[in-house]
Amino acid sequence: MSEEARYGWGSDFPTFKATPPSVVREALKSFLGDPSPEQVRAWSDSIPPLQDEVAEILASDLAANGYSAILEYELPMEARRPDVILLVGSGIVVLELKGKWSPSRADLDQVAAYARDLRAYHRECADRPVIPVLVPTLARGYQQVIEGIHVTGPDALDSLISTLSTTHTGTPVSRASFLSESAYRPLPSIVEAARELFTTGSLRTIHRARAATGPVVDHIARIVHQAALTNSRHLVLLTGVPGAGKTLVGLQAVHAHYLDELAAPRNGERPSVPAVFLSGNGPLVEVLQYELRQAGGGGKTFVRHVQDYVRRYSKSPTSVPPEHVLVFDEAQRAFDAAKMQLQHKSAHAKSEPEEFIGFADRIPSWCVVVGLIGTGQEIHIGEEAGLEQWRLAVENSQRRGEWSIHCPPQLAPVFPHADTSDLLNLTSELRYHLASDLHRFVELLLADGTRADLRSISSRLEEQGYHLRITREVETAKAYLRDRYADDVHARFGIIASSRDKDLPRFGINNDFQATKQVRFGPWYGDDEYHPDGRSCRCLRDCVTEFGAQGLELDATLLAWGTDFERRGDVWSNHNARKYQKASMIRDAMQLRRNAYRVLLTRARDATVVFVPPIPRLDETYHHLVQAGFVNL
Repeated sequence: MSEEARYGWGSDFPTFKATPPSVVREALKSFLGDPSPEQVRAWSDSIPPLQDEVAEILASDLAANGYSAILEYELPMEARRPDVILLVGSGIVVLELKGKWSPSRADLDQVAAYARDLRAYHRECADRPVIPVLVPTLARGYQQVIEGIHVTGPDALDSLISTLSTTHTGTPVSRASFLSESAYRPLPSIVEAARELFTTGSLRTIHRARAATGPVVDHIARIVHQAALTNSRHLVLLTGVPGAGKTLVGLQAVHAHYLDELAAPRNGERPSVPAVFLSGNGPLVEVLQYELRQAGGGGKTFVRHVQDYVRRYSKSPTSVPPEHVLVFDEAQRAFDAAKMQLQHKSAHAKSEPEEFIGFADRIPSWCVVVGLIGTGQEIHIGEEAGLEQWRLAVENSQRRGEWSIHCPPQLAPVFPHADTSDLLNLTSELRYHLASDLHRFVELLLADGTRADLRSISSRLEEQGYHLRITREVETAKAYLRDRYADDVHARFGIIASSRDKDLPRFGINNDFQATKQVRFGPWYGDDEYHPDGRSCRCLRDCVTEFGAQGLELDATLLAWGTDFERRGDVWSNHNARKYQKASMIRDAMQLRRNAYRVLLTRARDATVVFVPPIPRLDETYHHLVQAGFVNL
């Protein structure tokens, strides 16, 4: 095994069968470095019967001489390791061994996630069957198929593998190709992407995501070059469903290498920071800056809070931003003039779009403002005015004749003179791996879609490897998450809940105002559970609300459902929500509740686990979610 290998053992079937179990075990120990006694014991118990099953396959299947066994394969760029991967027939079999009589729901979901990620991100698995198999090592005989996952005792593995190899005939995957470091390219989280861009200057080439986001990154690059060549100003509006990669596009746009060359000299020198990523999402800014500091860099120059930026340049009309490219995240949520007047205690304050176009007008030579636009995510007071503010801001610009607007065709009614392109609308959800139906499921759930439609979509989500789970016991939800990610120290899971609920604290969910305002988002999203500060989301202690979760993501969420959004007479009601202090400024309080739960329901990449408190007023809500497709734990 080479020094760079990311697996404990890899060989063809004949070699694996003929190698003494102690030699295989020592190779695994050497790979992991310091495995626990429990892990070594598990290998000692599982390797001999696994070799016996391989021997039986070799005796019955002539093609098995070309099959491969890979043990403790570490997914590149991650710390997760499926126990065993078998390259048999034309397929890939993922085995997860558990020392028990029968599997738990977390066990099933864990092996399903391994198979899903290989399908989604491994080059050699894209067009081949990937079959998840759960092996309770104390069981005997073939058990059953549960949602596409084979459950079998170790003694029946040979017959199952023989059946699978016969079903999926063809040339086996080359072991060398499968184990290639470049073969597996997972989609990074926003935090991971920011860290990669800062430390390496580029973002990994993601096999599936490149086709979705690559063209728009190139399109924005062409607009930037055009602006620099013609000394012009451009507003680019990029829309997309939640999880489609808008933020990834924005992060790449401000970190593009070509910007250093295109920047216009000022006082004989080029700007050292030609672009900036701006967000009104305080938690997102805090998390990104925290992670970039952890990576050893100056996170504040790379990403800034919108309010800080506005405050700096609005107070001094002669101050000139050093950047040429301004990326405004969640541009549809820009504050209107009334909110800005309240925020800055000034009767003359402008809307955020007006402020930004004004700042851009001061930038010499050329400028590109990129607005990233999500849908249905307005959750703050003052965010409901919509995109028309951006059109008005350009129309009122002192340099109106220098501005061009670029947007997707569906925004043409708001921007009738814009240059439209389908490239500026991202329609493929990337955050949720292959679960392309999550956004549609959440929309129907919040809009009183039929239960038949909801069940149909939730079934597809289950097939795609996205797990909707539900329980009325909060400790059951916590146990599921800890069990599910026990072998994945990098996984992030945590408690989220609505800010308008007023009943959850008595069930141990700390979503009251005093508790949530003390959460430090950087450590909550970034630290591991063994950090001495104990602030990690994995500790399942602190809770963040929709304001702390929007724009960020976890591998799994424990969503504590509140009484502020409940079923009453087969429709959603916000009757029990805590009242807004500035209710007169709100156009549609019920829509803000729907938007809040849309955010809460779309924060997880792997699984959403809903805890519905065991109180009578939430019985109808619980039954509705179960009938929609949430599986009871």
